[in-house]
Amino acid sequence: MTAVRRDVAEARRVVVKVGSSSLTTARGGLDADRVDALVDVLAAHPEKEIVLISSGAIAAGLAPLGLTRRPRDLARQQAAASVGQGLLVARYTASFARYGRRVGQVLLTADDTSRRAHYRNARRTLEQLLTMGAVPVVNENDTVATEEIRFGDNDRLAALVAHLVRADLLVLLSDVDGLYDGDPRTPGARRIEEVTGPADLAGVSLGSAGRSGVGTGGMVTKVDAARIATGAGVPVVLTSAVHAADALAGRPTGTYFHPTGRRSADRLLWLAHASTPRGAVVLDDGAVEAVVKRRTSLLPAGVAGVEGEFSAGDPVELRDGGGRAVARGLVNFDSREIPRLIGRSTRELARELGPAYEREIVHRDDLVLLRQ
Repeated sequence: MTAVRRDVAEARRVVVKVGSSSLTTARGGLDADRVDALVDVLAAHPEKEIVLISSGAIAAGLAPLGLTRRPRDLARQQAAASVGQGLLVARYTASFARYGRRVGQVLLTADDTSRRAHYRNARRTLEQLLTMGAVPVVNENDTVATEEIRFGDNDRLAALVAHLVRADLLVLLSDVDGLYDGDPRTPGARRIEEVTGPADLAGVSLGSAGRSGVGTGGMVTKVDAARIATGAGVPVVLTSAVHAADALAGRPTGTYFHPTGRRSADRLLWLAHASTPRGAVVLDDGAVEAVVKRRTSLLPAGVAGVEGEFSAGDPVELRDGGGRAVARGLVNFDSREIPRLIGRSTRELARELGPAYEREIVHRDDLVLLRQ
């Protein structure tokens, strides 16, 4: 066993993500045998703290609602998720009960996790479940999530949760046994055993969707998730669900993505990758210099304009005069309030409008740089 795989085997806290195609039948219903097989593997490692990111709610709800395929419209997707989520968690509850293990359901939206108080609540809940010996089963809250507050896919959610819980390892389980340098169905396609950085992916062709038709992810989303996780210091193993036992045991299976960065402030990773900007604040040249180079807060004096409509607490882009996004942050004022603050000092605003206006447009603790 190589040193890299030994590190994988010794990982104590592991986030495991499994896709819809690995849990359901071709017609969309839950496959109890597949669920049990996955739980058998996870329960075989009592020394590890497992956080399970499970897709499958919408897929599980298709057959009970008489749907033959994943609907395109949001309303029917939400209805299918509402029915399927209960079936999914019930199945996991019964399956883990065979080993005397409890599960706890955690449903998240991007909006829940980019805002400071909600982020702390999510982390506290997950930590408490792990402390009490339960297995958190996490999914995007598809029953209420709209296009504006979606993670987009559970691969990205898994990468962000891995950082949230300070995991030692992220395992992405799919219907493909790793990353290939081309379509794995094409003769001669080669599985890439290790990825040490972006250069190893040069020339690699990535598909845009899963083959099963019941999920939303593909190899693109998995590589993107691996990039997010490894950039935050979390190694990743990408393999098929049938090789889950090998992956957790550290045996050389799938594709191993080496960490490329170090852990950063937890919530800023969520802000950078999980939030959808509701609008934009345009900065003058001096403010761009201050925010990007000196890492300061954005003050009203450095604002040149506002784009879109947003409320206090929403994520917004900070753009330079050329329209390029230089940062993302949580804004302290509504879009309708900012125009009268532009170009003025906080001290002046406090004298005229009250002490509530003696503050930043975006505080540096709620700001993440997109380019430097």
